[in-house]
Amino acid sequence: MKGENQTITKCSFFKKFFIGGVALSSSLYFYSRFIEPRRLTVQEIPIISGKIPLAFNHFKIVQFSDTHLCSFYEIGRLEELASQINQLKPDIVVFTGDLIDNPFTYRKADEIPSILKNIRAPFGKYAIYGNHDHGGNGTFLYRILMEHSGFRLLINNTVKIKKENEHIGIAGIDDVVFNRHHLEQALGHLSPRHFNILLAHEPDIAELASRYPVDLQISGHSHGGQIKLPFFGAVVTPKFGRKYVEGLYKVGNSDMVVYVNRGIGMTRMPLRFLSSPELTVFTLKSE
Repeated sequence: MKGENQTITKCSFFKKFFIGGVALSSSLYFYSRFIEPRRLTVQEIPIISGKIPLAFNHFKIVQFSDTHLCSFYEIGRLEELASQINQLKPDIVVFTGDLIDNPFTYRKADEIPSILKNIRAPFGKYAIYGNHDHGGNGTFLYRILMEHSGFRLLINNTVKIKKENEHIGIAGIDDVVFNRHHLEQALGHLSPRHFNILLAHEPDIAELASRYPVDLQISGHSHGGQIKLPFFGAVVTPKFGRKYVEGLYKVGNSDMVVYVNRGIGMTRMPLRFLSSPELTVFTLKSE
């Protein structure tokens, strides 16, 4: 009888352990699928430099990235996002690529411009290509969508943002994964006397960009890993998004910093864990 009771006790323990494991796994899946992907965070990043003109003191740049529109991140949520961006009252807005997850199969592209057009930024809206924007024969589609949305698409070139007879430079390079970037063309003529920003979808290009007079690189691509584990970090990171995964980094021995936004949507799997979607607000401060 004593042996039988021990057997029953062991069976009960393993049964409870199994049920507990299933319950925990289900809870984690539910959280990763339905809760964290909607927990949009706003990161406030001050950028302090003596090269920032006084006219641009407290100038606000809002970045969003990697929406990956698809069945995981639907068009209605893009409309919510546009409203949230406007609430931040940006001076300029930058989008750092990967608008649609698969342009070849996406069927609601014609609804995008009317939504993004509502984003208000008095000093302009700027965008660059991400790797998914070129995928699925999407190169021309993305260009048309962003132009009709009121965004200026930067393709290996630089523009000057002018205010009160002062200016800062904003450069944008084409996608690195598809080898369409051209740093010399975009950055070769920049003056080290001026404050210069680079928009680059893939953050790891920063090592090469730091050879030019770039003060701040703004990137996306990595999704912050999208799924992270405690004490381990990102489970998977994409090519050219493995050294700089999320947040602010100083690049080597240069004075340049790179910021990596975790993005908005998801790719491959409709899950986010310990890597919530992000809007980034950069506030320029003249030293």
